[in-house]
Amino acid sequence: MRPAQIANVLEREFTSTREGHHTPVMLWGPPGVGKSQMVQQVGERHGVPVVDIRLSQMEPSDLRGIPFRSGEHVEWAVPAMLPDAERHGVEGILFLDEVTSAPPSVSAAAYQLILDRRLGEYRVPDGWAIIAAGNRQGDRGVTYTMPAPLANRFAHFEVDTHLDDWVSWAYANGIDERVIAFLRFRPELLFDFDPAHNPVAFPSPRSWEFAHRALQKFADSGSLLVNTLQACVGPAAGIELGAFVDNLDNLPDLDAILRREPVALPREIDLQYAVASALVGRALRAKNADPQTAKEVYGAILDFAGRFREREMGVMLVSDLHRAIGQEIFAVPEFSPWAQAVAEVMLY
Repeated sequence: MRPAQIANVLEREFTSTREGHHTPVMLWGPPGVGKSQMVQQVGERHGVPVVDIRLSQMEPSDLRGIPFRSGEHVEWAVPAMLPDAERHGVEGILFLDEVTSAPPSVSAAAYQLILDRRLGEYRVPDGWAIIAAGNRQGDRGVTYTMPAPLANRFAHFEVDTHLDDWVSWAYANGIDERVIAFLRFRPELLFDFDPAHNPVAFPSPRSWEFAHRALQKFADSGSLLVNTLQACVGPAAGIELGAFVDNLDNLPDLDAILRREPVALPREIDLQYAVASALVGRALRAKNADPQTAKEVYGAILDFAGRFREREMGVMLVSDLHRAIGQEIFAVPEFSPWAQAVAEVMLY
């Protein structure tokens, strides 16, 4: 399932705790596809805590607590990390990460917590959703087969990668436009993990964020930039991104495009992707400026989108523009003529 759909599932599962309809969710997927980040984003949107428990680092007693004598009886001290309405709040997310890396003894301790929302005398507060995540056995991580009794306590969703969803996230989170443009040009490199070779560094949504950081730190360091990109996304992808960035010196004048001056379209397909991504970045920056200035920028970009020889490239540019700035694009006068001009592409 694509990340945007998973995000909607998690959103509804969280809000459903208020009506008593919540079902614990298990997210499956290879490393680096953003499982943990999607859970954190739900918590941030609602302003609630996310208690992140890494089951692979737990002992059974870490969940169950430790016994102590109380008169003639033995009671259990509830672990402070478990959600508590007074300390953490009445709503939140209990996130059990790396659940497939937990030893069977720890998984067994989590059975009652996940299904019955209790563990001994401890009870998960009613307003808390339970979400778990883990890698698949074929991903070459440290994994155990999930026991059937535990598996039957979840609704299971497998997280796929999807470039459009990643691009939407990237623009919203200020990822370098050069990285976005490169992945538009080489979409198969968004996630490229071969468990048979067990690489140390490989392209993934997580590692492309690392590449973004490398560009901010080492862009003026020559060969050091390529080395750091390789350290983030692997040898081949790092070299390709470095060459792509070097070629951006041949980009047309973006300011002239926004002034609606006649600017020659680059012939190279990689530069066309780079121009498109850079223009969306300009639109995002204009969105926070004067509204009239923003509309002029959007209109100039729509005019330019209609000039691409391959109309699909213009459609991609406007689609990314819509994801970045939202419904405002539909109010720009230039949108209607552009949409009519590409109607055949949009339909077929």
